Amino acid sequence: MTVRINASKPYDVFIERGLLKKAGKLASNIISPSKALIVTDDIVDSLYSKTLEDSLNESGFGTYKFVFKNGETSKNIETFSEILNYMAEIKMTRNDVVFALGGGVTGDLSGFAAASYMRGIKFVQIPTTFLAAVDSSVGGKCGINLKNGKNLAGAFHQPSIVLCDPNTFKTLPLDVLSDGISEAIKSGIIKDSSLFFKFRDGSYIDNLDSIVSACVKIKGNIIENDEFEGGMRKLLNLGHTVGHAVEKCSNYKISHGHAISIGMAVAAKSAEKSGLSKEGTADEIITTLKRCSLPVSCEFTADKLTEVILNDKKRIDNKVTFVLPESIGNCIMHDIEICDIKDFISLGMGE
Repeated sequence: MTVRINASKPYDVFIERGLLKKAGKLASNIISPSKALIVTDDIVDSLYSKTLEDSLNESGFGTYKFVFKNGETSKNIETFSEILNYMAEIKMTRNDVVFALGGGVTGDLSGFAAASYMRGIKFVQIPTTFLAAVDSSVGGKCGINLKNGKNLAGAFHQPSIVLCDPNTFKTLPLDVLSDGISEAIKSGIIKDSSLFFKFRDGSYIDNLDSIVSACVKIKGNIIENDEFEGGMRKLLNLGHTVGHAVEKCSNYKISHGHAISIGMAVAAKSAEKSGLSKEGTADEIITTLKRCSLPVSCEFTADKLTEVILNDKKRIDNKVTFVLPESIGNCIMHDIEICDIKDFISLGMGE
């Protein structure tokens, strides 16, 4: 399957089992063989780096590799700096390319490094997690976390190509796979009720390839209309305002997808109790999340979450935009004054 993303710099997303072995050939069709830096974490490195290196070498690329410690806590300014320094050390030029091999942390770090080095060089996304495949590998958002919040430093830098091999999902622990399920459910709530109900009835498990394609098409359509998040792209933030706060409060011990699940549950309940969504929508969402073994609550108070949200990059002046489900397949953007955020979140937390 191939999905075309018509951003300011158009590119293709290839989704095919066994594709990792053909990565070099596919990349060389649009990028002249050059110096290639593979950025990956220590877990993915042991599983897939050799396959990618062999494929790139066979197609004429000269390969180098940077490996960092797995986990969200590595998505920081120190790792980012180390990658940039290594790029300079191996004398990469504007004709060279970065290959992001791994999950969302790898893609975010690699993309930001590629966007920053020499004011921007090419990079290729190769997502190896279901989460990265359905979400972060497409759209060009990349960045790092700062001490005060998630993704506070970053850039928009579209990849040259995205290569997704669903065979890599076979090595994912169930809790890591469920991170991607959370983001795929989000896509269904935003734009596609039929996609959402695949998770409600359990039929998703045998259709991961087509679900990746469906999610990429949804995100691609939104990006084509609003690449730099000036309007409708904000819809992709469903669950993320509270979710990012949950991640930060847990010191990233609660994973991204699990935190977004909690955020969606809070948003759905708050919206319904405020009369902003169709009756029963929150129950549909929460029941589906639970059926997929995803969390819908956390131990943190509305006070604590609000404190973090006030540092969120989505804050504009004295308002924060919350994405809320009106019904399954239809969401709205709703501005909430800073002074009302705690009370609004409390509605969704039962406080």
